[in-house]
Amino acid sequence: MKHTGAEILMRSLLQEKVEVIFGYPGGANMPIYDALYFYEKKLRHILVRHEQGAAHAAEGYARVTGKPGVCLVTSGPGATNLVTGIADAMMDSVPIVCVTGQVAAEFLGSDAFQETDVIGVTTPITKWNRQLTHADEIPEAVAKAFYIASHGRPGPVVIDITKNTQFEKAEFNYPKNFYIKKLKTVNKFNNGDIEKAAEIINNAKKPLMLVGHGVLISKAEKEVLKVIEKTGMVAASTLHGLSSIPFDHPLYVGMLGMHGNYSPNKLTNSADVLFAVGMRFDDRVTSKLSEYAPHAKVIHIDIDESEHHKNIHAHVPLVGNVKDVLKKLTPLLKKNNHVNWLNEFKDMDKKELAVEKNKQIKNKNKLTMDVVLSLLSKKTKNEAIIVADVGQNQMFAARYYKYKNPDSYITSGGLGTMGFAVPAAIGAKIGAPKRLVFAVVGDGGIQMTIQEFGTIMQEKLPIKILLLNNEYLGMVRQWQQLFFEKRYSFTHMESPDFIKLARSYNISGEKVVERNKLDSALDKFINFNGPYLLEVKVEKEDNIFPMVATGTSVDEVRLE
Repeated sequence: MKHTGAEILMRSLLQEKVEVIFGYPGGANMPIYDALYFYEKKLRHILVRHEQGAAHAAEGYARVTGKPGVCLVTSGPGATNLVTGIADAMMDSVPIVCVTGQVAAEFLGSDAFQETDVIGVTTPITKWNRQLTHADEIPEAVAKAFYIASHGRPGPVVIDITKNTQFEKAEFNYPKNFYIKKLKTVNKFNNGDIEKAAEIINNAKKPLMLVGHGVLISKAEKEVLKVIEKTGMVAASTLHGLSSIPFDHPLYVGMLGMHGNYSPNKLTNSADVLFAVGMRFDDRVTSKLSEYAPHAKVIHIDIDESEHHKNIHAHVPLVGNVKDVLKKLTPLLKKNNHVNWLNEFKDMDKKELAVEKNKQIKNKNKLTMDVVLSLLSKKTKNEAIIVADVGQNQMFAARYYKYKNPDSYITSGGLGTMGFAVPAAIGAKIGAPKRLVFAVVGDGGIQMTIQEFGTIMQEKLPIKILLLNNEYLGMVRQWQQLFFEKRYSFTHMESPDFIKLARSYNISGEKVVERNKLDSALDKFINFNGPYLLEVKVEKEDNIFPMVATGTSVDEVRLE
């Protein structure tokens, strides 16, 4: 029996066990939406208010479920509006499958209405893309898309389906046991490399593990704990590695990077071994490359071979899935401890805590982001999912919420996409309906995707939106203060009445302007049965420290 290309797409998505689609209909994908009408009970469709929101929602869904998120949009501006989200997913290794409608094959290249060269546009920012012009191409393309998105280093893929293909009829034959050998065989490490890595770790005096996103992707949290507990190795986290190790583990020393904790930044250059696990030595972690970890032997685990030696030379590059590599390595590691080395971190922590304490005394009656996030962490028992936007709010959320469980901190890292939090929180809540999900945003970022309040309203999603309003583009203003002699060039921002705006979307809310009202406001915010916006008017010129300035060494980290 033959089916239209549109129905073949529906059947193919069901073969991949897709449950949710984030999308927006238009002229070039209307046949697909017509087919979706008959599959509504099997495929839940979330109508976003902007296609960028579809991509970010798919990312949020993928981050909490580990499964590819799916978005469906039309041609032209529908497809180009996805581009930011696609690039974001590529930078952060998030598996999403994007299906775009396209003009009929006979009109390709004619500048037809809403035609865009989607393949050309997305080639640099996808793992794979393909344009389909015949219905019988759909099953294999879908199978290939899902396999590529989720195998090896995860990432985004795009399938561009011409309108004639959606109408055309063909037999439905879905590939069985589809695989791509190159992506199936990801473990390329050998026993000799494993033995060499073990020897270096066993002989180390000051080993430091750098835990990245790859740990969470490969679900290797337990394997990481086994390694550090057996060897006594100190561990720090990248931004995307947050929540892979519980905040209160005695060997965990905090976050690395530009706005990370003082001790791991200060002492990186004292380490004799860096054990990089599922991280890519991003510039926000390394800062000045020529002065980064000059005394350390580097062991680097990554599933993507191209990451080895890209920024930092690895003495022992181990290509493979983090979980598999650590399982092979752990039996060769000797029981050890590095108490003196750990105490160096504790001494550094005292300096950071002293500065924190002075700040708290100085700001005793003021509303600051660190106070809000710390109290939220305490009141939620450190167990919520925090979906942070980009800017100061992102870094305060990374630093002051104490992450206890895996997959609890979701943000835009590599691309740094303002507007990420609200739509990504939608995807996260749909993917993890039983967990508390908070979108943490600033007054700048929220206005980039605030239309997704409509999606929250329509889907009746009990998402908590924490708006930290300082009336500035806070991170840019901080840099202007520190490096541009306080020339606040176009960073002051006037905003609407966010509470009234939220209520127009049937989202309840409250504004807090006094420190003594914060405690009760947070209680209501957390326990409210439904979506809720809590706007906190925080200090206008508060800064996030520690900080490693661009062009300086990580051990030049500033406390204030």
